[in-house]
Amino acid sequence: MKYEYEREETSATTKLTYLLIGGGIGAALALLFAPKSGHELRGDIADVTRKGIEKGKETAALVGERAGDYYEVTREKAGELYHTAQEKAEQLGEKAKAVAAQTANPFSAAIEAGKQAYGEEKQRNEVKSIVEGRPTYPVEDKASDTSKDAEK
Repeated sequence: MKYEYEREETSATTKLTYLLIGGGIGAALALLFAPKSGHELRGDIADVTRKGIEKGKETAALVGERAGDYYEVTREKAGELYHTAQEKAEQLGEKAKAVAAQTANPFSAAIEAGKQAYGEEKQRNEVKSIVEGRPTYPVEDKASDTSKDAEK
């Protein structure tokens, strides 16, 4: 029977964190079991504790700076996305208002369409009459008729 173990890939920062924690525990145990006098041992423990606190403060400051950077970048991106979403919402609102206005009163929409069609047809007929010329009717000139009557 073969046992298969799944190994999770761990990042370098996780490995480094485990190494530092193990090193700290090992240093503390070495101090406790080293053959020193009580006064020297307490002094060593105080030194290690002081160094650990300083290192913790440095790490906290570094993490704080990175968090501040991430916060600024995230805030800017969120602001951009907010403005984009707001513009899209305004556009959709305007479209919805237009659609609602058109569907609110279908009779007025039909009347407007009829007016527009009438205007277009009227323009088309006017342009056609100008292009083709005025209709020619047999027009009798009364003055020429009276001159013809006089000649007879």
